[in-house]
Amino acid sequence: MRLPHRCWAEVDLDALRENLAWIRHRAGSRAKVITVVKADAYGHGLKPIAGLLMQSGTDIFGVANLTEAQAIRSVGQGWPILMLGACLPEEISVAVRDNVMPTISSLAEAERFSAAAKKAGRICDVHVKVDTGMGRLGSRAEDALDLIRKIKSSASLKLHGIYTHFASVEDDAEFSRQQIESFKAVLGEIKAAGVRVPLVHANNSAALLLERSSIFNAVRPGLLVFGVIPPGQRPVECTVRPALSWKCRVSLVREIPRGTRLSYGGTFVAPKKMRVATLSAGYGDGYLRASSNHAQVLIRGVRCPILGRITMDQILADVSHVTGVTAGDQVILIGGTISANNVAEWAGTVPWEVLTAITYRVPRVYRGSQAA
Repeated sequence: MRLPHRCWAEVDLDALRENLAWIRHRAGSRAKVITVVKADAYGHGLKPIAGLLMQSGTDIFGVANLTEAQAIRSVGQGWPILMLGACLPEEISVAVRDNVMPTISSLAEAERFSAAAKKAGRICDVHVKVDTGMGRLGSRAEDALDLIRKIKSSASLKLHGIYTHFASVEDDAEFSRQQIESFKAVLGEIKAAGVRVPLVHANNSAALLLERSSIFNAVRPGLLVFGVIPPGQRPVECTVRPALSWKCRVSLVREIPRGTRLSYGGTFVAPKKMRVATLSAGYGDGYLRASSNHAQVLIRGVRCPILGRITMDQILADVSHVTGVTAGDQVILIGGTISANNVAEWAGTVPWEVLTAITYRVPRVYRGSQAA
């Protein structure tokens, strides 16, 4: 007998297809889509999502590391993969061997990749990153042309793309536009030097929504593919649909008298007689402890406040105002009227963390017209 899930995530593959189609329309028919699938495809499950995106026509995959690249290669060969993080020295030969395009930020990296590619008898496609204000990776704007000339001079390297990354596009329009102008100035220098770069990209999910003037011939969405709108002070309009819903079960319902302390530390004290449901999820499943005493869940279609501290395997919720709640009932943690953005706000964080925090012990169940 197969036991029912205590805590699980459902992924709507049709929503993902629709979202990718919306992004393609937004970016324009000539723009390539670099679909970012790092961190286990934002918690949705890398291998199944990679397979879906291959069927749905993504152009390039964006990953954070070589392990993610290898997982994509195990699903299907032939798709270009861009590693968005810097390669460690010992990873360079592996990236060359596995035909993963590295992000190059410095002359030293270019030299190391050139040597590794020459030794392997290969030509390595690379993307140059320009730091226009993020401060993590990337060549300084004033050094970018020299770096590109270095790459062009190597018989073992091929310049495939150039890009930058917005630091605060959801909130700061002025700084974002300064970044755009800085990047465009670099592109102007490159063009004046007679260098052609096949792909130019700057737009992450938020920039795709908010800075359409900076759409070049490729875009680089991540969160938006999964139907979640990046939160911020700048208002956006978008019709993407969340692909993930997260559910658990009621394991116990108890009546407690006024004055009862709940969970570790007794941070909630019942102000009156209450009915409290114990839920079969906790921070061991990835539900963030920081949302204790703030978050809400849906039970029988009604929002129910979380009471007390979230524990590793269990959560307490107030069901005093919901009729007929019993053990085995389904609980919606994310879905319906509760979004990943809501959960992020309750936890004082961002939806990226909410989704990627969902742990391995939460099975992903795939729904849709081509789900296995």
